[in-house]
Amino acid sequence: MKYKYLIVGAGLSGLTIANKIASELNEEVLIIEKRSHIGGNVYDSYNKDGILIQNYGPHIFHTNEKEVYDYLSQFTEWIPYEHKVLSSVDNKLVPMPICIDTINELYNLNLDEEGMRNWIENEKVDIKEIKTSEDVVLANAGEDIYNKLFKNYTEKQWGTSAKNLDSSVISRIPFRFNHDTMYFEDTYQGIPKKGFTAMCDEMVKSDKIKIVLNTDYKEIIDEIEYETLIYTGPIDYFYDYKYGELLYRTLRFVSETYNKESYQSVAVVNYPNDYNFTRITEFKKLTQQKSDKTTIMKEYPGFNGEPCYPYPTKEYLDKFQEYKKDMDKENNIIFLGRLAEYKYYNMDLIVKSALDAFENKIKSD
Repeated sequence: MKYKYLIVGAGLSGLTIANKIASELNEEVLIIEKRSHIGGNVYDSYNKDGILIQNYGPHIFHTNEKEVYDYLSQFTEWIPYEHKVLSSVDNKLVPMPICIDTINELYNLNLDEEGMRNWIENEKVDIKEIKTSEDVVLANAGEDIYNKLFKNYTEKQWGTSAKNLDSSVISRIPFRFNHDTMYFEDTYQGIPKKGFTAMCDEMVKSDKIKIVLNTDYKEIIDEIEYETLIYTGPIDYFYDYKYGELLYRTLRFVSETYNKESYQSVAVVNYPNDYNFTRITEFKKLTQQKSDKTTIMKEYPGFNGEPCYPYPTKEYLDKFQEYKKDMDKENNIIFLGRLAEYKYYNMDLIVKSALDAFENKIKSD
């Protein structure tokens, strides 16, 4: 087999750059994907009860990048959707991110904007040098807010204390000194009308793009002639773990279907202090699907399964830098995405990064 471009991974990074190569350069592309489907972690499917679920947890498209919105809008119509999240604390459901309503409901107060600013100012902890995610929260919100909303949630999500996590994990606590309870403030927000998988199918609907599923690229790469490799998988695996394994946080998903139209008041409810799972998603609240049944999904973080998040402790960030030195020396290899760059990206920035790589590293050559 001979291809000018070989792509490892059929997530949003790989699909975006494959689409651009095929549509703008009219070149053939081969995508090798180890899973049984395209779309990576945005993959969605209908369950046996006819409910469209997002198999790897909730994904909401949101961006301020008009370029990304316009690009993806070629492949889908959008259901307008503004995300709301509640957090279960002290037997109350309070809005997240934190706003005036959160503080008032949590502490039985009646603060206005000025009152909230004064209240927060009195709660803050004086941190001389912010190094960790715990420092970030304490310096911005104080100890009680940290204990109620962040401490246990972070430990469940990451399997370690916030004091061991890089400050970038919670680089800024989004305090809103108003009554805005929307989770995102981006200009463009929505859910693909027919789902993310349908959108991804449209992205690679070209006779120039061939996709091989259920295949580890290392098993067949010696049989393929190619000029440029675009790699979106785990970077430690690419280099055969020569500097040791990097750690990735994973998620285990448990779905339950109920014979009722609604399970909870919003799409996502966080459980920072109760249960072993971190949150419950009710998918009909995202997709606006009509059914007399509803499906929810509970998320249990761990270290076994499909990698979802790079593990942002100093040990592993330093280890990645060893791999990065080798990456920077490569010719005709482009590394893209969360796993290859060991960096947390929202989906819009994954697409933006792939669009930029096409323009700057492929089209410009």
